[in-house]
Amino acid sequence: MLAAIQMKMQKRYKTSWGTPAPLPFGAIVENKGVLFRIFSRHASRVWLLLFDKPEDDEPAAEVEFDPRLYRSGDIWHMLVEGLKPGQLYLYRIDGPHEPEKGHRYDPEQWLLDPYAKAVTSTFDWENNPAERDQNEFLERARKDKDFYHKLKFAGFPKCVVIDDTFDWEGDRHLNYPQNEAIIYEAHVRGLTILPNAAFKNPGTFKGVSEIISHLKELGITTLELMPIQEFNEFELDRSNPETGEPLLNYWGYSTVSFFAPNAQYAGYGAPDKQVTEFKEMVKSLHDAGIEVILDVVFNHTAEGNEKGPTLSFKGIDNSIYYLLDDDKRMYKNYSGCGNTFNCNHPIVRRYIISCLRYWFLHMHVDGFRFDLASILGRDRNGKLLENPPLLESISEDPLLRNAKIIAEAWDMAGAYQVGSFPGGRWSEWNGRYRDDVRRFWKGEPHIRASFAYRITGSSDLYLRDGRKPFHSINFVTSHDGFTLNDLVSYNNKHNEINSENNRDGDDYNNSCNYGVEGETNDPEIQKIRPRQIKNFLATLMLSQGVPMLLAGDEFRRTQRGNNNAYCQDNDISWIDWRLKEKNHEIYRFCRAVIAFRKRHPVFRRISFFDGSTSRLAGLRHLPDIKWFGYDGKEPDWNEDAHTLACLINGMSAMEISSDRDNDMFLMFNAGEKKCTFVIPKSPGGNVWTVALDTAKPPPDDIPEPGTEPILRGVSKYDVHSRSMVVLMSQ
Repeated sequence: MLAAIQMKMQKRYKTSWGTPAPLPFGAIVENKGVLFRIFSRHASRVWLLLFDKPEDDEPAAEVEFDPRLYRSGDIWHMLVEGLKPGQLYLYRIDGPHEPEKGHRYDPEQWLLDPYAKAVTSTFDWENNPAERDQNEFLERARKDKDFYHKLKFAGFPKCVVIDDTFDWEGDRHLNYPQNEAIIYEAHVRGLTILPNAAFKNPGTFKGVSEIISHLKELGITTLELMPIQEFNEFELDRSNPETGEPLLNYWGYSTVSFFAPNAQYAGYGAPDKQVTEFKEMVKSLHDAGIEVILDVVFNHTAEGNEKGPTLSFKGIDNSIYYLLDDDKRMYKNYSGCGNTFNCNHPIVRRYIISCLRYWFLHMHVDGFRFDLASILGRDRNGKLLENPPLLESISEDPLLRNAKIIAEAWDMAGAYQVGSFPGGRWSEWNGRYRDDVRRFWKGEPHIRASFAYRITGSSDLYLRDGRKPFHSINFVTSHDGFTLNDLVSYNNKHNEINSENNRDGDDYNNSCNYGVEGETNDPEIQKIRPRQIKNFLATLMLSQGVPMLLAGDEFRRTQRGNNNAYCQDNDISWIDWRLKEKNHEIYRFCRAVIAFRKRHPVFRRISFFDGSTSRLAGLRHLPDIKWFGYDGKEPDWNEDAHTLACLINGMSAMEISSDRDNDMFLMFNAGEKKCTFVIPKSPGGNVWTVALDTAKPPPDDIPEPGTEPILRGVSKYDVHSRSMVVLMSQ
């Protein structure tokens, strides 16, 4: 069959020696043509396949790398003259097929270039046999070559040669100080795909640009996008038990090509359209003053375990790119997704650093959130390293010095490194914050001391290694788990439509339905739920550290109790923008409390409270923060109490501001009964005003600036059950 294909090839290309260095690898456009570079240590032969159209299932030409001319060490390199940007290509690689030694070479397998900057979107992921049991497929393929070629590569995606030229018009990274950031976590498709929203470019990078006005109105500084690198959305083999529709990998945590923006998130046009449209999106967000952070998934790939497809890394150098078990036919699985990337191998480490540099320098993103980042700290035997080379390299890379780097500081093999993540300047998703804040407002016992640590930046976690409050990424909800509305509406997860018999998703959500599971018309419950949502929003925005808001939580988006909607590419996951008007009370409150945080630097400190004010203030006898029980006395931290208060001295803001801020007195009542709090005197000697009270109806729940009620001659304040109050000095 191969001979027949080669007979059909009419095109001939002149090739010449292409320098193997300096980096990068991939397809590099030069004056005479395109230089191709690919790493493979154990390969014996490498072919470059050239295609005319994305849908072609046969190459128009095939050029072999002569190892005498085009191999230097482990790098195969060749300049093909006459090629231009937009050229489609793939590789074939031969070598030992010895799974027992970790080698899985198949000379007939088409392979994606790991460094490809764009991939065509024509691959029939759903029906392609490459997605099925490889052992069974290869056995049949060896007996029937026509079957192999006709089916295996029907619509196989093609790599696209990219010219990175783009008129950024002076666009630069925004480089906001980390303590000033307010992060909004969102899914590109889910933001604008719901038909009733009537966006011009639904579900695309351009669609993201259409919600910029909303982000600015809300007060967001930083948009964190769930995975946008090319991924396999058809990797699941299950259907919705209610509708029969196939379930898709909606979230995208199964990367195929780490350098390539997802073609499905772009409109119609040239094969490289997704690159241009991604850059246009970033530029438009930057023009509006909004940073872009990418959620990146370097812990595993879409190739899965020993039964998974061979798409790229497996066929290029399986034993180097993956952590293999003692039985090298099998893969270590610290990701829960079948395989684990060999992140601290020098070759893989260089690959990841090159990828980050590309997105930061050429695509202008402002930072990265690393999924299951503890895996990035494991050695080739899977053990956690004390000083992982990759994590240190990312932290210390001079070109990435201004990139924001955020770790999801755990993995699926038991590592939990919140507060102890190695590598220097890393910020962390603070899972302890999520859990302790939820538990406090749920009314659990003996949680008050932990709650105090969380709202003041988690010094118990970060102070000991020299990090700051802004290294804590605070969140109550994220894509992984309940939405904020569902957190106060469900006691239990409801994931039946994921077709895993409700076994998937976390069983311990620290949620509460307040009497009825799901939606209800009960008037008392309808009072409690919005108040609790406001409590969570206010706590999040007025805590030291960096707040992260889940898209849609600002107006009560629901997933109807599904706490693991990774496979729901439907209205379970999509943003319903009609809720912005329907739940305008919550939206207004969220927008107002974000603005309140921005107006007051006492909530955005760059150092932990230490019990004193700034030396410059000359008032070291006045503490920067002081804790109280409801009775005005110092709290007994061992007491099982559901109330807490703290006084923040406005002088403490002078570490980041030239002027003192207002003094703030925060009162929290997570109990089921009203509580009367004793109010201390303002350190600045001013009167108290009511800046926020989650038990009051709008607009009194958070009054407009300048309209705050004044408390004159008042020494006590009634705090409603399950509510929070902020007094501000004037």
